[in-house]
Amino acid sequence: QVQLAESGGGLVQAGDSLRLSCAASGRIGSRYSLAWFRQAPGKERAFVGIMRLIDNNTFYADSAKGRFTMSRDNARNTVYLQMNSLKPEDTAIYYCATRLTALNTMAMVSARSYSYWGQGTQVTVSS
Repeated sequence: QVQLAESGGGLVQAGDSLRLSCAASGRIGSRYSLAWFRQAPGKERAFVGIMRLIDNNTFYADSAKGRFTMSRDNARNTVYLQMNSLKPEDTAIYYCATRLTALNTMAMVSARSYSYWGQGTQVTVSS
């Protein structure tokens, strides 16, 4: 009984920035981690980054390192994905997902490991 809702997507130019939000409700305290994934047309849903909620430790995909940053606002029950220096290849629907149990490194980057998902928010980066 965890509900997630993404927001903040939009149309931007290459080099611009966006901040996505993932608001959670329900059994918020039972979550172990929250991850961001993205899915571009014709491609598999791909890992972007993850935050361990007990200590806010983060891990990012190589494509996101140095450009994307996750942060958290406990009062708002919200996790953010700050995306800077956006590229056309970042164009995708962005989803947040959460789990109630821990995962090893290989499992946490797989979309198949997550049962709770938001509805997604579209990010389009033009060149």
